[in-house]
Amino acid sequence: MNSRKLLSLAVVPFLALTVACGSSEGSDSGNESISLGVVGASDPEWGLLTEAAAEEGIDLEVIDFAEYTQPNPALSEEELDLNQFQHLVYLARYNVSSGEELTPIGSTAIYPLGLYSTQYGSVDEIPEGSTVAVPNDESNLARGLLVLQSAGLVVLDGGGSAFSTIDDIDEEASKVTVTTLEASLTPTSLPDVAAAIINNDFVQDAGLNFEDAIAQDDPTDPAAVAYVNVFAARAGEENNETYQKLVSIYQENQEVQDAVQETSGGTAEFLVVTPEELQSTLDTVEEDTAAQG
Repeated sequence: MNSRKLLSLAVVPFLALTVACGSSEGSDSGNESISLGVVGASDPEWGLLTEAAAEEGIDLEVIDFAEYTQPNPALSEEELDLNQFQHLVYLARYNVSSGEELTPIGSTAIYPLGLYSTQYGSVDEIPEGSTVAVPNDESNLARGLLVLQSAGLVVLDGGGSAFSTIDDIDEEASKVTVTTLEASLTPTSLPDVAAAIINNDFVQDAGLNFEDAIAQDDPTDPAAVAYVNVFAARAGEENNETYQKLVSIYQENQEVQDAVQETSGGTAEFLVVTPEELQSTLDTVEEDTAAQG
């Protein structure tokens, strides 16, 4: 997607200063400046992070994107300094498909992916032959299918993996039919489907609570590190001291952490993983992704 044709690009209103995208040079205040792309900039942690960063000499501009497909191209095209919205599996797929080399410079948290329903109170109540919606982006599609399998709703060939697709569903052995939708549309599909996998960014916007999930994956599983969310930068900028300082503020500021927990309904599992470990995991996932292609 050409990131110059974004559906939504809005600077968060709590910023007092406007700085050029893609520049970490000093601003008029004498502070270092960072532009950070996110999905869901109205979440309170971004205002708190901006305030905490300012106290440490960083003018942070948080830029909101409407869809997950938008922040990585914007970062690649130097319209941003950093982004923070994705896990390593998503980043690996982007790098492999685009030929880019965006790199993780710091970890944030793992968020369990949940299955929600407005018609049924448990997985057991979902009738056989019903339709369940899952996000259509490759990484969340595979992860959503694994949630459905663990809930006993589908059976995946070979037990499933981070690369499972609709074609891997054993339809005869599965309880439900699966349909795919853009991630932001799975919540609005709830009146028309038995249940839907809904990304955390859209749960509360849909009038749901995180505890309403009738099934979810386990973020404490060691294999789940590939799903830790990360700050991403362009290759060669992973050791930028200002960027690393911002990551540290995010990881260490209690007000920011509390706000993240509030936004996630208490579901966030914070992880501090070194950039080297993150890159190692990314390299492995990228190799597996390329092998699938």
